[in-house]
Parts: sequence; C-alpha cells; structure tokens
Amino acid sequence: MKAAKKKNEETRPAERNRFSRALDSGETRAIMLAAAFLFVFFYFIRLILLPFVLAAIVAYICTPLLDWAAQRTRWPRLLFAIALFVLILGVGMFVLFFAAEHFVDEVKGLASDLQGMLENFVSQAIGDHPISLLGRPLNAHEIAQSAVEHLRDWLGSEQILLIAGYSLAGIMGLFMTAVLLFYFLAGGRRVASGLFWIIPPHRRQLAARIWEHLDPVLYRYFLGVLAVVVYATIAAYIGLGLILDIHHAVLLAVLTGVLETVPVIGPTSAAVIAGLISLRTATGIGSIFAYAAYATLLRLSIDQLFGPIVLGRAAHVHPVLIIFCFLAGGVVLGIAGIILAVPVALLVKSTLATIYGDESE
Repeated sequence: MKAAKKKNEETRPAERNRFSRALDSGETRAIMLAAAFLFVFFYFIRLILLPFVLAAIVAYICTPLLDWAAQRTRWPRLLFAIALFVLILGVGMFVLFFAAEHFVDEVKGLASDLQGMLENFVSQAIGDHPISLLGRPLNAHEIAQSAVEHLRDWLGSEQILLIAGYSLAGIMGLFMTAVLLFYFLAGGRRVASGLFWIIPPHRRQLAARIWEHLDPVLYRYFLGVLAVVVYATIAAYIGLGLILDIHHAVLLAVLTGVLETVPVIGPTSAAVIAGLISLRTATGIGSIFAYAAYATLLRLSIDQLFGPIVLGRAAHVHPVLIIFCFLAGGVVLGIAGIILAVPVALLVKSTLATIYGDESE
C-alpha cells in the first residue's frame, strides 16, 4: 500500500508537468477562443437551451441504471430505455395534469377573493384602526382595494398577451424536453462519444482524466439535488398539510419540491406562492407567524442539514463562488444558466485540479 502510494507521488509531478505544458503552448489561445465562442454561442441560443439541459441531466442520472439492467439481463439497452422513457413520461403527465387542474382552481379562487384576502392580511397586520399614509388615513379595506385596482391596471392587454406567449412557449418546451429525453436515453453515450471526438487526439488523455475526476462528483451532485427535491416535497406536505392545514397542500408540496431544482429563485417563488395561498385560511397574526416559522425551518433544514449530507463533495465549493455562478448564469443563460451554475463550477475546479496535479483537492 505504501509502495503504491509512493509510486503515485513520484508519477504525479511528471503528469502535472505533462498537463501543464499544454498551458504554455500556443494552444492556450485556441482554448480561450473556443471558450469565448461557446460563451457567445450559448448566449444567443439561451432561449432554447433549457429543454436540452433538463433532458441531458435526466438521461445522465438514468444512464448507469440502463447500463446495469442491460448487462444483467443481456437484453438490448434500447428496450430498457424505451420502458424507462414511458415510465417517466407517464409519471410526468400524471403529475402535470393533476397539478394543472388544482392550480387552475386555486388561481380562480385567488382571483375571486384577492381583495378579501389582502384585506384580511392587512387587518391582521395593522388592526382595526386606520393608519396615516402621507397625511391620509387609510383602513384595511381601502388599502386592499387600492392594491387590487393597481394590479388590475397593470394586467392590461399587453401583459395578458405576454403571459399567453410564455404559456405557449412552456408547452412547446415540455414537448421538446420529452423528445430530447428519449434520444438521450436511447443514444446518450453516442452523443458523449461525439463530443469527445471533437477534442484533438493528443488532448483526449487530458480530457479523459478531467472527466474521470469530475464524473463521480457531478453524478453525486445531481443525485443529491434529486434527493433534496424528494425531501422538500415530503417536508413541505408535513408542514403545510398536516401541521398548518393549508388548502391544496399536496400541490404546494410538489411545487416546492420541483422548484428546488432552480436554486435561489425556485425556493423563494415556492415560499411566496404557498404564503399567498395560506393567507386565504389565515385566522390571525399567529397563523402568519406559524407559516413564517415553517418556511424558515424548511429552508434551514435543506441548506444546513439535508443538502450538505446528500451532496457530499459536490457541495465543497465556496458559497461566494456559488452565489456568483448563480447570478452570472441567470444573467447570461436564464434558468438554464442557474441550473448549470454549480456543474460548471465543478467542471472548472476539476479541470484546474487535473492540470495542476491537485486531484486530491
């Protein structure tokens, strides 16, 4: 054991020198130009990038299972890919239709009772006595009525058309994601081999070493995110349905879990949506504080306890770098950039660790 460790320590400097020599050659400029070209290319296609990202991530997670099943049974891998695709599609359609039906009902309820809900919330916050705003006394009814009127003015014909356009784009995106998922499940390894073939032959050894270092960490990260989604769904249902007794707790729990896949923005959106719906059944200021306590405990349990446990080494990226990647990815590529923020940071880290010979880091 000691002899093998000593041998690895002796060969590591040679490997580090061999990989570092690539940085000292004229290929550095070519790599930088290629990276700049990819940056510009992805920026211009950012509106169509999300279906490819989602389908590729799901296929990447499922690929080891498909390979194991094909090797174990000696059956064609395509058969298992089709079966898994049908299963994923069926579960997804069931959840989508179930959520869409309840979501429409909840939106109708919110729209019909928005003023009453806001009035109830304001009255719980300020009491029965009016407050003075810029020298004008306002009670809860006047504040809620003014807010609803401003919202009605904002939701003009242009905003309705914009919402309809985004809805149509979302439906087309879901269809495209399903089609891409089938192709990635059936022939994902051929796609990966094609990407590997683009690399110059004399640099494929370096690329293979980088991927060898990145693959387990990246796979652990995506599985960890999936585990966080399941945990967030179960914990949200326990908090919203069993403890707070909020209407449509199942829908809100599923929405909370799904939005965990979009860091920062997703959890915030889920908390705001659940908070607005909880206002309809709020019986006092205590109910509002109870929901705030639930949202805080859920966030702390995910960020400080469950998340670090299931993510493991994949979470060992400095929080400042993570925040920067989230913001930069969101500005450049939108939701797809936010999803890819941590994987890209892990890719850069693995690349530098391999080139510098610091794979233990």
